Amino acid sequence: MNAHISRLNAHISRRDFAAGLGGIVVAFTLAPKFAAGQQAAALPGSLNGNRMLDAWIRIAADGSATVCTGKVELGQGIATALKQIAAEELDLPLERVHMIAGDTEKTPNEGFTSGSQSIENGGVALRLAGAEVRAILLDLAAKRLGVDAASLAVADGVISTYDGRKVTYADLAEGANLHREVSAKAKPKSPSAHRIVGKSIARVDIPAKVTGGVAYVQDLRLPGMLHGRVVRPPGYGAKLEAIDDAKIKAMPGVVAVVRDGSFLGVIAEREEQAIRASVALGKAASWIAGPPLPDQAALYDHLLSLPDEPHVISEKQTALPESVRTIEATYHRPYTCHAAIGPSCAVAQFTDGKMTVWTHSQGVFPLRGNLAMALKLPPERVHCIHAEGSGCYGHNGADDVALDAALLARAAPGGRPVRLQWMRGDEFGWEPFGPAMVMKAKAALSADGRIVDWNYDVWTNTHSTRPDPRGNNLLASWYLAEPQKPAPPAVIPQPAGGGDRNAVPLYDFPRQRVVHHFIREMPLRVSALRTLGAYANVFAMESFMDELALAAGVDPVAFRLAHLKDPRARAVIEAVARKAGWKARERSGGGKGRGIGFAKYKNLATYVAVIADVEVDAASGKVAVPRAWAAADSGLIINPDGLANQIEGGIIQSTSWTLHEEVKFASTGIKSRDWLSYPILTMPEVPKVEVELINRPEERSLGAGEASQGPMAAAIANAFAAATGKRVRELPLTPERVKAVMRG
Repeated sequence: MNAHISRLNAHISRRDFAAGLGGIVVAFTLAPKFAAGQQAAALPGSLNGNRMLDAWIRIAADGSATVCTGKVELGQGIATALKQIAAEELDLPLERVHMIAGDTEKTPNEGFTSGSQSIENGGVALRLAGAEVRAILLDLAAKRLGVDAASLAVADGVISTYDGRKVTYADLAEGANLHREVSAKAKPKSPSAHRIVGKSIARVDIPAKVTGGVAYVQDLRLPGMLHGRVVRPPGYGAKLEAIDDAKIKAMPGVVAVVRDGSFLGVIAEREEQAIRASVALGKAASWIAGPPLPDQAALYDHLLSLPDEPHVISEKQTALPESVRTIEATYHRPYTCHAAIGPSCAVAQFTDGKMTVWTHSQGVFPLRGNLAMALKLPPERVHCIHAEGSGCYGHNGADDVALDAALLARAAPGGRPVRLQWMRGDEFGWEPFGPAMVMKAKAALSADGRIVDWNYDVWTNTHSTRPDPRGNNLLASWYLAEPQKPAPPAVIPQPAGGGDRNAVPLYDFPRQRVVHHFIREMPLRVSALRTLGAYANVFAMESFMDELALAAGVDPVAFRLAHLKDPRARAVIEAVARKAGWKARERSGGGKGRGIGFAKYKNLATYVAVIADVEVDAASGKVAVPRAWAAADSGLIINPDGLANQIEGGIIQSTSWTLHEEVKFASTGIKSRDWLSYPILTMPEVPKVEVELINRPEERSLGAGEASQGPMAAAIANAFAAATGKRVRELPLTPERVKAVMRG
């Protein structure tokens, strides 16, 4: 947000940040208590903060299972994959496993569904909890049948002895005490025994989406529901000076005009009535302008002029050879919108002093905390229920609109629920953007063409201002009569990182120094956009690798392999080169080119290598990406089709970011307010994508949802250079920017 808000609390400890923002995992209400001074042993994954077995799994009287998870469906297919994991370990058919996700009164608190961590953390928790429940049921069956548990077989919720005697989960449900702390000692199935995990199971979230069902929170309709709209200020930090709302209150269908300080909204019986009233309300309001925004034409110079806090995140020092050649380059990434197809929406209801909110937030528990703070209610009087949003990933307007709806619901007569959907201009103008970034790379090549020194610096703001217990990060809370302060911006610590995500090279260099220049002052409101800093860092580093390969006179694929020791990294590069038919030293040019990009997401998750073909029309400046290939290694694959979809989706989204997307703004405010001023990839522009998956059943499953965006951006940039002999170092590759590069 603006400088006067963002210059708060100059120092924050890693521990405070990890506890407060980087995955708020507070104990489930049924967590065991420990004596003073006694510390519980750490448990794997999300079990550590949610230690009771029945917080995760309950067996019903009919032998079916209810499985609870704090990880939520965002269109990434996680509901299906987690259901597969639970059904596999419980030895139940999928149709007898019932999932509950993201409910502050029913599910474990797993913080945010973000960072491609659902399988790594939530999946691990369900795998171990499922294995333990299965072991408990087998032990009960062994006692009832008078045999050793190891001699029993189980399938589809039926436990059998070698002589044909049987007992079902339904028979054992009453005697199964699952209200106990998870031990995490029950051994999960070996991959060779999997019957459900590893199969391309049809996603459970798709049918309603393609049949016109209630698929999204935008589709939710409750009895007696009212409709609301919010009137935003003309720009950041503006204050409501005066409002004459008499005529608006008299408009057809208007139930109430709601004002709290500079927060302004309207409630009506029907949605179109709320829209008309909000337009009239906006015209009737007068505002005191907030501080101006910087000049977009000088954005990157402005960022570099702001005070920064340098953090050296990787350093290796050895002697340099006597004769080296030094090469350097600077790369830029603009502010980027989430550009959700469906504007953010929430439904709220206030009855008997309790606020219930249906929300597509990625973190219902952290959201509950900030809602309670803004509404001045105890957290237990706020109930957040996840409902998938039509276009929700990263930190878009989902959390903000939840508070908007709650503020209106508090004023609704008779406890009637209020549905509030943002308008397109609200979404573009007020959501937190992906931060702008400046990346500077410098390297030295030895006489034999190897990188012997690597220096990389990245300047950027924080990459997460999600709901946070250290302050209130919900937009409307800053405009109330008693405004609340946001949490201070913080560095997301390595190894995952934030603005410096993927800034540490996976390549093996004898000397390197990587510095994250953290900028606290935020010219524009920013937060988490998919991959955080990884998209831009991989674009810059992999572009620079190609520039160095060209200087060394080495094929780009061979150049990367020469600097890689990790066999899994080498395997995805070799696999995608085979799949795409890469030919070493193949000449491009004539407007057509091919490029490669590689990364291991966060240096912790999925390995992805991408090769893209581009076609450049020099006259118009248009860049087309007709085709792309990818190879991915995510360890043990849960759902092959779901994993391939994630890699494909990341490639397509990255193509849109790389070719089109850039927030436009002026001193008076945000100018990108619609699809004309913020274009995205169109259907005819979508590349044909082929994905090869490398399954490694012996390895743990790795997060994949954000793994392919960075490699695809680099592949496009490198293909452009191969096609034209020119290098674009500033995103996106718009026709205007391409023509300028081609001119000189």
